[in-house]
Amino acid sequence: MMRASNDKNTSWFTILNGAAGGGRCGAQADPLLRRLNAHGLAIEPHPTNAPGHATELAKKAWFEGTRRFLCIGGDGTAFEILNGLVPTCLAEGQERITLGIIPAGTGNSFLRDMNIRNEESAIQALLAGTTQPCDIVEVRHSQGTLYYLNLLSIGFTAQVTGQANLRFKSLGAAGYIASVFLNLIQLSAPSDPIQIDDGPWDGRPAPFLSFCNSRYTGGAMMMAPHAEVDDGAIDIIRCLPLKRVELLAQFPKLFRGTHVHSKVIEERRAAQVRFEQDRIQPVMIDGEVLDLNLRSLRVVPQAIQVVCGTPERAQTNAKQAQTNAKQAQTNPDASMEARVTTMERS
Repeated sequence: MMRASNDKNTSWFTILNGAAGGGRCGAQADPLLRRLNAHGLAIEPHPTNAPGHATELAKKAWFEGTRRFLCIGGDGTAFEILNGLVPTCLAEGQERITLGIIPAGTGNSFLRDMNIRNEESAIQALLAGTTQPCDIVEVRHSQGTLYYLNLLSIGFTAQVTGQANLRFKSLGAAGYIASVFLNLIQLSAPSDPIQIDDGPWDGRPAPFLSFCNSRYTGGAMMMAPHAEVDDGAIDIIRCLPLKRVELLAQFPKLFRGTHVHSKVIEERRAAQVRFEQDRIQPVMIDGEVLDLNLRSLRVVPQAIQVVCGTPERAQTNAKQAQTNAKQAQTNPDASMEARVTTMERS
């Protein structure tokens, strides 16, 4: 359940990843920044120049006293910013940071839980100053600790994301769909024993395991339909061994979240998870694929504030985006005018 509050402060330390979305973010950055400034938002843009740079920028800004961060990029950029801020910002007595995100990446999955679907709704949420507390998840692995907002996944889903990032980045969210079909030939069911809270170890083979803080992955795929970002729990989605044709049958259900009612999908919840397998494997975290030897996951409840929209506004913006897209096909100038008018009304 969303527990929103209002923060009308308009000053933001802005980290901009021009490479996000296959380079689309960089191409659209200048007009976006002009729009933000025109609406009275005090934007201080800091472009990234390499993987990991967003982490360095966020860490430096935090130590200099910044507590309000705006991410212009995708889920991976937000992941980097988060890991520049925690765990330092979680120390007792520290002001909770606020994170705003303008979707400019490939999937932009996390923002769907924030009722933000596009650039317009993100800017409107920033202007409204509505935020909500959000859990983060601590990931301990053999080489250190990471944190995520959206989800961590191993197995087939990590393979799909890896190939989507490598070969289909320019397709946006559609790249994940293309990668699913490409990777079907490699479908397998490895054993990765896990312990949920203090329960028994479970080493059953699984094509994939997903550990979700929010509902969506790959853009609009509702991997964990019952997840809430502020409930102090990880939603665990286990896929049981199945044939390729059975996986294809489940695929359309992912977009509605009804796959969890299937006999080949199990859904659990936990505050922490432990891993037994001592091996390095591809791990998808918030849209990035890293080679990690996992040790444990632990929820850090309501660790940060995240700028959010409202369900009503998200629906309105989605309809407006469809109208603008149709206008763009016949009259590009009219389409731009409509977008400006929509922003003025917000």
